[in-house]
Formats: sequence, structure tokens, C-alpha cells
Amino acid sequence: MENPENIDRMTTLSEVMRTLSERGIQREFRMNENCEMKFENSEKVYQPSELVILKTYRFEGDSNPDDNAVLYVVKDDAGNRGMIIDSYGADSNYPGEEFDKFLREIPILESDEFNF
Repeated sequence: MENPENIDRMTTLSEVMRTLSERGIQREFRMNENCEMKFENSEKVYQPSELVILKTYRFEGDSNPDDNAVLYVVKDDAGNRGMIIDSYGADSNYPGEEFDKFLREIPILESDEFNF
């Protein structure tokens, strides 16, 4: 599945999630109701500086502009890799500005490993 043209050919969220799962990325980083970012099945609370975004995928609904989503492939400072998934547009998975502010503070280091 190498992609020398550096073009993202996957068109749906489920396709990308399936491919990431095949590569061992199955867990999510999620922000809880206390605005704490945690890795699925972990109690560690992350700061943006402890994470790096390796790839961003955006998905737009063909028939409904509210069907927009973004998936971030993220790695923590211990080498754990996971994903952050959010709907965007009129509704978001995370109310308030804390989630958006947290995301903007995560360093980005795009990786060719996820160009598929």
C-alpha cells in the first residue's frame, strides 16, 4: 500500500480506521468531561507538549455538510500511537473551546508512514 505520489487515496473514515487498525493503531486519545486528554484504557492525563500529530485526515459528507469529521494520528512521548477523532462543522464531539485549544497546541510532525 505504499503511495509514492504522497496522495491520500482513502476516502472514508472507516477505510482509514481499518487500515490504521491493521497497522496496530486501534486506541483513541479522548478528552473527558474535565477537559483532560487521556489515552483509551489509561489514567494518564496528557499535555499538548507530550503528544505529536503524525497525520491529519479530513472527511466531508457528500450530501450533508454536518457529516464532517477529522482523524488525527497521534503519538505520545512514550511512543504509544493512537488517534483523535472529532466531528466538525455545526456540531463537535467536544463542546467548548478547550478541545480546539488543546489540538492547536499539539506539535505537528507529518509522517509519510501514513500516506496510504
